[in-house]
Amino acid sequence: MTLSSPRGRVAVLGAGPAGMAAALGALKAGHDVVVYERYREARPAGNILNLWPPPLKALRALGVDTHDLGAPTDGEFRNVHGRVRVHVKLDEDVKQAYGGGFIGLLRPELYERMLAALSEGVIRFDTQVDRIEQDDRAVTLHFADGSTAEHDVLIGADGIDSLVRRTLWGDEPKREHRLHIFGGFTFAEVDGTVSNKCILTHSRTVQGSWSSIRYHGRDGHQWWVLTATDPDAPAPTDLKASAADLAAGFPAPLPGLIAATEPGNVQRWVLRDRPPLKQWSKGRITLSGDAAHATSPYAAYGAGMSIEDGYFFGRALRGVDLTDLAAVRQALQSYEDPRKPHTAQQVQMARMLGKIFHHAPAPLRPVRDFVFDHTPFLQKMAGDSNPREINKQLALIED
Repeated sequence: MTLSSPRGRVAVLGAGPAGMAAALGALKAGHDVVVYERYREARPAGNILNLWPPPLKALRALGVDTHDLGAPTDGEFRNVHGRVRVHVKLDEDVKQAYGGGFIGLLRPELYERMLAALSEGVIRFDTQVDRIEQDDRAVTLHFADGSTAEHDVLIGADGIDSLVRRTLWGDEPKREHRLHIFGGFTFAEVDGTVSNKCILTHSRTVQGSWSSIRYHGRDGHQWWVLTATDPDAPAPTDLKASAADLAAGFPAPLPGLIAATEPGNVQRWVLRDRPPLKQWSKGRITLSGDAAHATSPYAAYGAGMSIEDGYFFGRALRGVDLTDLAAVRQALQSYEDPRKPHTAQQVQMARMLGKIFHHAPAPLRPVRDFVFDHTPFLQKMAGDSNPREINKQLALIED
């Protein structure tokens, strides 16, 4: 954007991490931004959360306070008997630079930190967008109350059921993983917990995991159990009891963490995703977060990739006259092209891990577990490849 260029008018649909990050990125690029959110407040979609170093670096670059945001954790995969299958070996300098590397936290504090970085009035709550049109000159949003608004650029950060994605590329069914996860958190002292750990344990059919968290300066633990399900079956009536049943055969501290959790702090999700798109942008409109690459939480990277998207979106808009359609198209393409291989890899990795651990035919499960316990296969696939990808993404984000 040259000194004589007008400030562009950027619209963001959705006020989750993807939308708030996109807004912060566009504001950093010098444009005027409005976020449209259909709910009356920014509502965390769930409670427990983990973040890798790249989204932490992106948050800092976007002006978000990340000091003491979560608990640093050292990650391991284990079998149900305690044998270590994977040690996620983040570089020591990365761990030093980003609060221990992989951190455990609760979603509400992330939302609070991101909201605090946005100027008052940027988000317009309780605003329902019903229809979207665009031409060479502008994007027009049609609201439920009959009013309209024009913007130079629109980014759809409106989740897995994105109106913006449907508008650009039509509707398609979500992919069912036929898995569900129960998760919760507690600040109670439980025997067997160790500070600064994230332990993912697998039996033949269930993943039972826990990690340290830090929330508003208070130390605790989050946990989750994950197994196969019929996605059309009704949810269990007692989530905590169902989680406890799944964790009954797991070593301490998992059963104790679940027992110490208040029932209101237990949630359940059915795992779904969407196939990666070959193209995110069309004309003056693009996508970010789950609207672009809905990801199973098996990779623990959905929210993190959404934050990274916002950083790269903003960087692509630097110096761009948003009234110039050709310039907008070029900028949006430069935003999505580097992101697609990385995000598609994470979507597919999460899907593949879910299949390997929870949908392998029963006769093959002992063979699978023997390979995981006695060969470096899983270490190379998860423990060594993740740090390499982390370093690659960190290098792309400017300090």
